[in-house]
Amino acid sequence: MSVGILIITHNDIGKQLLNTAEIMLGTCPLRVAALSITVKCDPDNLANRAEEMIGKLDEGDGVLVLTDMYGSTPSNIANRLLATPMVKVITGVNLPMLIRVLNYPRLNLDQLSEKAQSGGRDGVMLCRTHPDT
Repeated sequence: MSVGILIITHNDIGKQLLNTAEIMLGTCPLRVAALSITVKCDPDNLANRAEEMIGKLDEGDGVLVLTDMYGSTPSNIANRLLATPMVKVITGVNLPMLIRVLNYPRLNLDQLSEKAQSGGRDGVMLCRTHPDT
């Protein structure tokens, strides 16, 4: 068994991140699904859909939910899932975070949550034109 991953984002950001990660890695070693939230969506219906998706993704080791901007509708829907046992939510999803998570498919939910946070944080850098500037 392994941890499932649910990506909840505005529009198709999550689907595109997942597609890009699969191309880069050549595979997807974890059970992953993406839920797109649009302006016209009903948040209550999507929260129910997210709960259903959690049920399908959880093989007994829990589900890590990655969402985009804290305080936004996708994040609010994701945070409703915290009432479900064995669910952790991390906001600020980016490609380095997702790649890091997918590179550690054997970690438990707590360990994978830490990898997600470090991957997202370490993947943000200030690029400079010259090392001395």
